Amino acid sequence: MRHLPERADPMSVGWGIAATGKMAEAFVGDFDHVDGAEVVAVGSRRPASAQAFAETHGIARHGTYHDLLADPGVDVVYIATPHPQHRALALAAIDAGKAVLVEKAFTATLAGAQEVVARARHQHVFAMEAMWTRFQPVMVTARELIAAGEIGDPLMVQADLGAFRAFDPSDRLFDPALGGGAVLDLGVYVISVAQHFLGDPDRVTATGRRFANGADASVNILMSYDDGRSASVIASLEGASGGRATVLGTGGSIEFAPRFHHPTTIIVRRNGQSDEEITAQPRGRGYAHEIDEVNRCLAAGLTESDVMPLDDTLGVQRVMQDALEQLGVTPSEDDDVDV
Repeated sequence: MRHLPERADPMSVGWGIAATGKMAEAFVGDFDHVDGAEVVAVGSRRPASAQAFAETHGIARHGTYHDLLADPGVDVVYIATPHPQHRALALAAIDAGKAVLVEKAFTATLAGAQEVVARARHQHVFAMEAMWTRFQPVMVTARELIAAGEIGDPLMVQADLGAFRAFDPSDRLFDPALGGGAVLDLGVYVISVAQHFLGDPDRVTATGRRFANGADASVNILMSYDDGRSASVIASLEGASGGRATVLGTGGSIEFAPRFHHPTTIIVRRNGQSDEEITAQPRGRGYAHEIDEVNRCLAAGLTESDVMPLDDTLGVQRVMQDALEQLGVTPSEDDDVDV
């Protein structure tokens, strides 16, 4: 019999946090808004960083990534390292029998994502991309309205996500070796919302610019479908934009008010009728809902989420890879991760 380390709630799902950066800081705070889940351990490539993180957040155990994956009290590993390290950590966690919630972008390359998905399916271990947008309450409402035919058949999606950041080649955001660039950091959101409502495109056309060090700076992506549907999405690190998204259908449209990747308001426009504004607030900062989804799936014995299935993740990765190749950017995975 396996004896788990003591938890405050022995019936809760034990979570481990891989990495101690800004994303991990934001994510761990939302466990205060979730029932049946507890962060029991944190791991980092620098044990001192894991210790400091654990002391700040009252986490019982800390150490290296190896320590985290060997911890019998960890049921799920949340991976929040730079994109190129996701693949190695996810594979190691899956091999250790741990469910994984992997930050977006899921991996740095399509091949890396395919490998992680194949391993998770072969090992019958739960895996999901941490696309928190899909689980926001107002996004759930929009999905239900579209499924009910409130705006007819979805035809087109437009989405933008631009943020100005002063170019600094030493910053991870601009470092190609660390997965920096507009596509993997911001483009994943606009592509994902288009893929969510229209599915995988038949063709991808990307136009954009690169920084002096080769990282992608701005991109405009046209996702085309053989039946005439399309999506036009932009992402940029060179200029701020509103961060709005719209799904246009044969009977109207739904607009996600800025910023669409963590929306609280949608505007429903039905042809010939008055606009309807719907608002719904998330719990905490909004990460609680994807934590709930992981816990729900584990309780049900599922290895994939039907809201954020792995095939959707692969579809988004494929579009990102196509776009990066057209921009002359070649991302790569980091295999030098001590797990």
